[in-house]
Amino acid sequence: MTLTTPRPCLHGHAFTSTFRTLVDDIRRGALDRERTRRLPFAEVRALQEIGFGRRRLADDGSPATRLADVFDELIDLAAADSNVAHLYRGHLAFVETLLLNPDSADSIRWRDRILSGDFVGNAQSEKQETAEITTRITRLDGVPLLTGRKFYTTGSIYADWIYLSALDGDERVGVTVRTAHNGVSVVDDWDGFGQKLTGSGTAVFTDVPIDPADITRAEPDSRQSRYLAAVFQLCLLATAAGIAQAALDDTVDFVRPRRRIFGFAGEALPRENELVQAVVGKVASAAWSARAIVRSSADELDRALRDSISGRGTDEAFLMAELNVFKAQQVVLPLVLDATTELFEVGGASAVGTGAALDRHWRNARTVASHNPAVQRARQIGDYHLNDRPPSWQGAGAPAETTQGSARA
Repeated sequence: MTLTTPRPCLHGHAFTSTFRTLVDDIRRGALDRERTRRLPFAEVRALQEIGFGRRRLADDGSPATRLADVFDELIDLAAADSNVAHLYRGHLAFVETLLLNPDSADSIRWRDRILSGDFVGNAQSEKQETAEITTRITRLDGVPLLTGRKFYTTGSIYADWIYLSALDGDERVGVTVRTAHNGVSVVDDWDGFGQKLTGSGTAVFTDVPIDPADITRAEPDSRQSRYLAAVFQLCLLATAAGIAQAALDDTVDFVRPRRRIFGFAGEALPRENELVQAVVGKVASAAWSARAIVRSSADELDRALRDSISGRGTDEAFLMAELNVFKAQQVVLPLVLDATTELFEVGGASAVGTGAALDRHWRNARTVASHNPAVQRARQIGDYHLNDRPPSWQGAGAPAETTQGSARA
């Protein structure tokens, strides 16, 4: 999808009102899209046209909307359709990269593209037995050409650009390519049981010419690496929080009109039953808590970024913001998974019918939770508190002894 005539970005009440109307429209079509596997191209286009994808980016390259407010909107979007919120993960992180380095030539060039409405997908992983990268840059008459195959390319099928990892010789680099080139093919072959419409399938690149300016070589930058790792994870937690809200909304809609309940003769309104009320209360509490935790983490990240831009930032602030997002992961995901399981207690066998499709909330939450396994993050948190070792991770294709933090991984 290429946006050629984006609308001017809306601000303030105008954006909020238009966004809420659009979110309501997205919610109404979500179940049918999942049942028919209709990818939400039109919905993504509409969000881009009102400026959702550039909410954080001011014309001068500084942060505009507070990060907590953007994540609050992302939760609302996930409550309407968790697929649509999830597919924005790579794009939102890409925009944050521009905020980290507002004065670089790379950021200025990309700022214009983002402000014009361009959407960026992400493609780092490959289907390999190990974490190696086989996607490579070669050169023909001095022109860089990209060839390779990626998987888990969330959002890329909707994108104008794809940011991906590749090898240039033996060096791992970042590359951004136009999806409109006929050497780029993105296939909807994601076969997970949840988040089916995120476009997290295969992207194939065949001799795709690259602007040398769109090849980025990572320089050691612990602040940027920690900040972006946290943003990527927080996007998943926001999606999970939205799923919890959707589970609450659908559970209430399921219970309210019902006139009978297991174990009672004749008419017995489930909404008046204390046990049903307790279950709904737990689901509501999980949804509220998940949102509050995500907002709190977003505020901490925003403070670290703004202090860094003003020259007051510290490495410690970025480390603690990253660690605290990892801690949030340990709490939000079990909350949401438990809520999307327990909701079935409100209706017995009737709650598992395909008409209500309440199962999709657990399937989607479980799929989101399987990204960046929480148990690995729990170990890193414990190691830090016991041994003062900060979290580290290695990018695909990196030398085994080198800790990597790709600029836009």
